[in-house]
Amino acid sequence: MRSLLPILTVVTVLVALWYVAAIGMNSKWANDQATRAGVELSTSDLVADTWSQDRPRLPAPHQVAAELWKTTGAMVLQGKAMSKRSLIFHGWITLSATMLGFIIGTSAGILLAVGIVHSRAMDMSVMPWAIASQTIPILAIAPMIIVVLNSIGMQGLIPKAMISAYLSFFPVVVGMVKGLRSPTSDQLDLLRTYSTNINATFWKLRLPSSMPYLFTSLKIGMAASLVGAIVGELPTGAIRGLGARMLTGSYYGQTIQIWSALFAAAILAAVMVGAIGMIERATLKRMGMGGWVWFSLP
Repeated sequence: MRSLLPILTVVTVLVALWYVAAIGMNSKWANDQATRAGVELSTSDLVADTWSQDRPRLPAPHQVAAELWKTTGAMVLQGKAMSKRSLIFHGWITLSATMLGFIIGTSAGILLAVGIVHSRAMDMSVMPWAIASQTIPILAIAPMIIVVLNSIGMQGLIPKAMISAYLSFFPVVVGMVKGLRSPTSDQLDLLRTYSTNINATFWKLRLPSSMPYLFTSLKIGMAASLVGAIVGELPTGAIRGLGARMLTGSYYGQTIQIWSALFAAAILAAVMVGAIGMIERATLKRMGMGGWVWFSLP
């Protein structure tokens, strides 16, 4: 309860600021409409109008919440959860690309990290390349990936997953390299006194030591993978997915639709990162991560 109070306080302040900002950003339209109609709006009328416009510049929080319920819970109650107008349907499309890209990116990141730690040549060549690859804006490279893969007959899930993998592999590489190198020289020297080979050192010392770093990087990689999936949906003609939902809302000026899709993406990311956190706690507890000596001697 003690940790919940600060969170609720911050959320309350942000919502209040959001309502105030909605008045400021939507008041021009309300005043223009009132001038054309030849009426004068009172302060209460102005506030009510700015919080209830059909296409506001900044939707009010209750408008976004109503749209979220309309496209999720209400759809479920009507038996239309997988309707193309449902955010559950679009969220599933985005989630499938996110998870596939996350698996590909995580696997590649772990393998690259192992190679970088054990090979000086890879450390000198691959690590700078991995860092340099993240300097290219994803909005610039995503259309090229989509076009190139479409030209060889790969459409739908795979191109979006590749973009997600491109974004998610980097935090895993960095986190795992740091984790695999986290054992102290004393720990490494102790294993050498037992004539432990490189494989045993990896499985008994380096890998267990890297677990906290791995799970931290997985949380970042999951969020990055979701962003990649959403970006990958933008050049596909706004057909399916949360990214396509945002793009459709942009085409027709439906800002409430855009914001509801943004919040749906945020909720999806929070659920996935939270799931990784639960797995992390269970795994580290089972491994007995009470201290820093997490390996067993041969």
